[in-house]
Amino acid sequence: MVRPLRVAVVGSGPSGMYAASELVSDGQAEVDVFDRLPVPFGLVRYGVAPDHFSIRSIRDTLDRIWDQPGIRFIGNVTVGTDVQVAELREAYDAVILTYGASADRLLGIPGESLTGCVGATDFVAWYCGHPDANRDFFESYLPTVSHAAVIGLGNVAVDVARILAKTAEELHATDMPVHVRKTLAAMALTDIHILGRRGPAHATWTTKELRELGELENCAMEVDPIGLESEAAWSTDQRVATRNVEVVRSWMDRPASSGRKLHLHFLTRPIAVAGTNQVSMVQVERTAFTQSGGLASTGEVLDLPVEFLVRSIGYRGTGLPGVAFNDDSGTVVQNEGRIEPGLYAAGWIKRGPSGIIGTNKKDASETVATLLADVQAGGLPTSTNEIDELLSSRNLEAVTIAGWRAIDRAERELGTQFGIDRMTISDRASMIEISTLG
Repeated sequence: MVRPLRVAVVGSGPSGMYAASELVSDGQAEVDVFDRLPVPFGLVRYGVAPDHFSIRSIRDTLDRIWDQPGIRFIGNVTVGTDVQVAELREAYDAVILTYGASADRLLGIPGESLTGCVGATDFVAWYCGHPDANRDFFESYLPTVSHAAVIGLGNVAVDVARILAKTAEELHATDMPVHVRKTLAAMALTDIHILGRRGPAHATWTTKELRELGELENCAMEVDPIGLESEAAWSTDQRVATRNVEVVRSWMDRPASSGRKLHLHFLTRPIAVAGTNQVSMVQVERTAFTQSGGLASTGEVLDLPVEFLVRSIGYRGTGLPGVAFNDDSGTVVQNEGRIEPGLYAAGWIKRGPSGIIGTNKKDASETVATLLADVQAGGLPTSTNEIDELLSSRNLEAVTIAGWRAIDRAERELGTQFGIDRMTISDRASMIEISTLG
């Protein structure tokens, strides 16, 4: 009898789970899904805003994939540290890299390294309860902040601003850990600024996300009108551009109110961050459209007082030893998912941080098709080693599907104590301990 194909998937986010599901669906493959965290689902768990309940519910759909025969979870094992890609290639017939793009892009301006200037990836990880988040910094620093700014006009920037602007009551039903709730509630925040190089018509946020900013209970919207007039002329999607501009315009007629203020600034480019030991000001330059649709400096410079500056200008992937990588794009070097026969990629590390969660399903299918075509052509090397023996020899505390289910139950039980569906457990040691009860 011919043994099933043995495949390792590195990363348990949507692209990794979709690839694994497709491979085991016909019973021709056995798949081990690796993740450096003790829990699966990647950015669905640690990147989607906690108050976006419908999107986060995709976790339940992904969770059912573990019920398919022939699939295993190997969590709390870091590929590139605990085990190398070369070792996986010896233990499996094929390896698919789906570990995403978790690094943030820098602004490249003076003062960016000052305390209080952070990447959205770090802040989002913290408020989602990521075990590797810098809790000490955020929990000691944020209560000192009265003015914050978010740089970027994408959905993540909107998420960050919205989470900062919401009241404790608005965040109650989320699965945020207790320490996150307490820290956000302790902030004496008065003003939040969103800064964008272009305008609402050229922003990458969705209209739905944008409208949510106008639904905040105790936060007034203040819109800088610069950038609203000529922006639509340079948009590639006039329908969406018009809709987004209309949403922003509707906020300009609102009467002033008490509470926090959320300021939207367009045609505004950060040029420097200032402060002694920490951020105290961001300097921005006004820009204007050229006749060709580019941006040019107007020479006007503004100083905005901020103690907390979040850059949200995109994610980028990082490389792994022995894997061809393009530093400019932050992606692996591949063709239709194939890095080389036996080594493949899917998701953001393949194509860059683009698309929605569902985009990863089609992307994963393309990679799996390429892999299976290589199998049919007899182009894959034959595995020779057993991964379980290798992991055991290194005394790694790998988390299984049963271990993840134990963590899942514990989070749901913890949530009932607070009258919510779930509360995220963020401490790695606690998750490992709970997983042993699975």
